[in-house]
Amino acid sequence: MKKKFNLLLINPWIYDFTAYDFWSKPLGLLYIASILREQGYEISYIDCMDRYDRGILNLQNREFPKKDEFGRGSFYKKSIKKPVILKDIPRRYSRYGITEEIFLNKLERLPPPQAVLITSIMTYWYPGVFRVIEIIKEIFPGVPIILGGVYATLCFEHASKFSGADYVLKGNHIGDCLKTLEQLGGIKNIDLKYQKGLDDLPYPAWEFYPNLDYICILSSRGCTYRCSYCASFKINPKLEFRNPKEVVKEIEYWNKRRGIKDFVFYDDALLINLEDNFMLILEGLINKKLLVRLHTPNGVHARMINEKIAVMMHQAGVETIRLGFETVDSRMQSETGGKVTNPEFKKAVNCLLDAGFNSSQIGAYLLIGIPGQNMQEIINSIHFVIDCGAHPRIAKFSTIPGTKVWDEAKSYFNLEGEVDPLFHNDALLPYLSPDVSDKAFQQINSITKM
Repeated sequence: MKKKFNLLLINPWIYDFTAYDFWSKPLGLLYIASILREQGYEISYIDCMDRYDRGILNLQNREFPKKDEFGRGSFYKKSIKKPVILKDIPRRYSRYGITEEIFLNKLERLPPPQAVLITSIMTYWYPGVFRVIEIIKEIFPGVPIILGGVYATLCFEHASKFSGADYVLKGNHIGDCLKTLEQLGGIKNIDLKYQKGLDDLPYPAWEFYPNLDYICILSSRGCTYRCSYCASFKINPKLEFRNPKEVVKEIEYWNKRRGIKDFVFYDDALLINLEDNFMLILEGLINKKLLVRLHTPNGVHARMINEKIAVMMHQAGVETIRLGFETVDSRMQSETGGKVTNPEFKKAVNCLLDAGFNSSQIGAYLLIGIPGQNMQEIINSIHFVIDCGAHPRIAKFSTIPGTKVWDEAKSYFNLEGEVDPLFHNDALLPYLSPDVSDKAFQQINSITKM
């Protein structure tokens, strides 16, 4: 190439009723940044959700963002007008992240890019994606925009029709991105080794964050289960694993290089093939005596937990455990995926408690608002989790295209025709569900805190 091919990568704003940094980083985009840099591209990067952004901290008269002991905290927000189709929802709508002025100032300081890559996460956060695309077209007219991520994958037709992006990419195939850039005049003879497996990927480009409280880790991708309410298999249809030794090596690398103590596993099925994967990761961390804390916010399969793994988790520094449970009703357990039974859940919690974990460390996700679910079932589920010695964590059901329960959910929530992705938002549950009203939801929350 005669000149450097500059790329701008952006993690857009969140537009929503509520948002909080529960260890939220655009891990896929950071992997892509590293791959593109290895290929020879010049990379600029903007994360609209960076709580350490100096401009945002100055607005709050703070030197550092407010956070808890594990690095989680609130995003800066500004109230904005709700989308018209949500006008009847009696809640305030906000833009979370840096201000538009800060975003524009960042763009003005950058070299003109030859292409802009934008990620998308929740499907119902697309207004933030659209606004970023709109601004990019104003500042860099004619520059190709490539959109990828979860929204682009699950709502491909919607994104293609309405986003304004020049290219919309489905799935996690890095080769599609590299080929698109090549078509735009980018680097030719690209190396497609990255499509062979997770171990061929470089470490994510965490250096774009001068300040980090935690790092997200991916030790596997995909899941063997096909739960009726989950669409993760649409994004990662194949289950694949990294070499456990390489995972340990990465954790050690960031611990020593950046002094990171908190590591957050982004796996959908962390405990699948336990003895060949996660158990070896724990063993490696124990042997190296690293002073780290591990967190599992995506939920782990309670069925896989026994005395041995519970002890190893405690010894290796697992701090936050989230168990997928969903409901105490055995019929509903079977219909939604059959991944756990009540005795299996109780055994898992007992093993964790015996290993030395506190009840406050053991959370259990309970899914409320599933079509056909009644209030008594929800209350029974909460009491069962508490009686077992764990802490109930309420997860509101949301309609997600591509799931087994999608058509049933559309009917249940009276969503007709082409459903706008804004209605995928779980915050709408108390206003759409015929069974879980706002008052009932508040009652549920109060029970979990008793």
